[in-house]
Amino acid sequence: MRRRLLSLSVSIPLALGLNSAAQADEGMWMPSQLPDIAPQLKAAGFRGDARDLAELAKPPMNAVVKVGGASGAFVSKDGLVLTNHHVAFGVIQYNSKPGRDLIQDGYIAADRAAELPANPDYRVLVTTGFDRITDRILANASGKQGRAYFDAVDAATKAAVAECEREPGTRCSVANMYYGTDFYLVRQLELRDVRLVYAPPNAIGNYGGEVDNFVWPRHAGDFTLLRAYVGKDGKPADFSPDNVPYVPPAHLQVSTRNVKEGDFAMLAGYPGVTFRHRMASEFANQIDWQLPSRVAVYQQMIDTIEGTAAKDEAARVAYASQVRSLKNNLKRAQGELDGLRRSDAARVRREDETAMFAWLDKQPDAAATRADIAAAQAVLDAGVATRDRDQLIALVQSQTQLLRAALTVQRLASERSKPDAQRETGYQQRDEVLITGQMKQAQRRYAPQVEKALLTQLLSQYQALPAAQHVAEFDAVFGTTQAQLKQKLDAMYAGTQLGEEANRLAAMQADRATLAASRDTLLQAAATLMPALLRLDDEAKASAGELLRLRPAYMRALIAFRKSQGRAVYPDANSTLRVSYGRISAMDPRDGVHYRPLTTVQGIVEKHTGEDPFDAPKVLLDAIAKGDFGTTAEPSLGTQTVDFLTNLDTTGGNSGSPVLDAQGKLIGLNFDSNWEAVSASWMFDPRFKRAIHVDMRYLRWLLAKVYPAPHLLKEMNLPAE
Repeated sequence: MRRRLLSLSVSIPLALGLNSAAQADEGMWMPSQLPDIAPQLKAAGFRGDARDLAELAKPPMNAVVKVGGASGAFVSKDGLVLTNHHVAFGVIQYNSKPGRDLIQDGYIAADRAAELPANPDYRVLVTTGFDRITDRILANASGKQGRAYFDAVDAATKAAVAECEREPGTRCSVANMYYGTDFYLVRQLELRDVRLVYAPPNAIGNYGGEVDNFVWPRHAGDFTLLRAYVGKDGKPADFSPDNVPYVPPAHLQVSTRNVKEGDFAMLAGYPGVTFRHRMASEFANQIDWQLPSRVAVYQQMIDTIEGTAAKDEAARVAYASQVRSLKNNLKRAQGELDGLRRSDAARVRREDETAMFAWLDKQPDAAATRADIAAAQAVLDAGVATRDRDQLIALVQSQTQLLRAALTVQRLASERSKPDAQRETGYQQRDEVLITGQMKQAQRRYAPQVEKALLTQLLSQYQALPAAQHVAEFDAVFGTTQAQLKQKLDAMYAGTQLGEEANRLAAMQADRATLAASRDTLLQAAATLMPALLRLDDEAKASAGELLRLRPAYMRALIAFRKSQGRAVYPDANSTLRVSYGRISAMDPRDGVHYRPLTTVQGIVEKHTGEDPFDAPKVLLDAIAKGDFGTTAEPSLGTQTVDFLTNLDTTGGNSGSPVLDAQGKLIGLNFDSNWEAVSASWMFDPRFKRAIHVDMRYLRWLLAKVYPAPHLLKEMNLPAE
């Protein structure tokens, strides 16, 4: 299916202005836009037909998948999926336990019977449709404001999704483009039986750890191989020993050629969220408050978890995935803050916005557009008053296991009393399989002493907030002093049975009356908190509805202004399939410093200290010393490459994205950005933006010579060396 981006139905013409002025390395393009930038693609070195890239049912797009919230790709006809080690880290951790530490030792399934099931809520999603449905989504929103506008869009979204999901095994969603201006229905095949096939040891997959995270030069083999399974009828199914490998419509072929600086590179994946089209005040808020506060609270959570679990091996393993995620987010926040300050982003965006307003004031209907923009700014200003409280309450819900389970159970019981179409997104019938999966795995990611310590750390900050930011129900459940908090948490966790999977699953099926009669202390606490959370949710939706209604005025002005400058406009990333293109590229980050775009195994030896995170496995060091690199060596360097650098436009969610050459062959696997470019989610700076990828030659060498898996090389149609 090929669909060009349609003209947007707004008062100011929104032609995208796609022309040669667009930077070849800037832009996260929707596949439907690529035929319009075919000349730029060709000039950059692409040798295919850009029209084929717009076809989601054709290679290579139908081989690119969403994996566990990030990206990946099919690399064999038998459902083999290549993604990052860190994207699959939760799967690796889920299958680890004392005495079988797959995080440390890695894992190679000798055959398909030995492939290990992923955590129950892990998914591989294959996009099969992407259709513009703006008129349908906004039809009943006209003339409404605030919560009413939100509800109209929400109801239309749910109806479109429900209709789309009548086909079994399909997962659908509605993507908001240009901040409420355009909407697309995304149709995806949901593969629910995913298994672990090959994971290198952590000392390879995460070599350098947090020290090297977002840093070039890198020497990480950040990859893992999974396999997607379906029922014998070929349809998506839950895990069963009787399931068979999924046969994808296409898969990518790993390249066997050498790559060099200046070569064309193209990346396809599911970038999370970018904010490049946000208002100047939002840039300032991000730099002045959001990022500094996030850095502080994430560091505190990491210290709390690690300190509490330090002497408990089971707790350390249980929280390994959460700690790794927190550390990654912490470093990302710090890098984003440093980068935005380095680029003077607040000033640049403010001056650009001022110029846009000066241009806008000369256009028809400028007064009405200005009024909507001013109203949107007022909504943003109102949110500042409770931002500290809102951040802490969100973390209390998202960073716990048992408390989150109790809250989920109470909310689910409440939502079940409504018709399914009126239930809250995330608590509809379509969501109960995922909720069940989360309930099943909670005890593998939980230790009571760690959760209590984490809540103590977060709620102590909440207690210190001004009285105007306090919530009566939270004060009732957790107290208002440190002594009360300790006493209440001890009682809550001593009197709950939710630590057992069977009890969580039983509570999930209970109705409101049964839960109200429960003597389980966490369920009782969740019941008390629920009215407050619903009240705060209502307030948030009212604000979100207003911004959904008002932001399109800003986007109309911004896109038309960009067009007047001869500049291309692509939508901010929103976890939908996007394509970036550019080249393998060196970088000069500062005076006297040059980043060569290829690293080699010699760098592993140079960094090796024998201590984490630079404790390279002996078998790897021995293989490097032996120097038997075969056909995977880089001739110009006379040794084995590890990672390479491009100027591709990426952000969070692009982890695991395949990197293709001019012929569409797989040459790399995206896993990181350089430190100087972490701020690219807000501001693209071509001087600094680079992306870091595992060189497929390193993967081939590891599978051939270091941690051999000849059966997987054969399956991927690759030589044995």
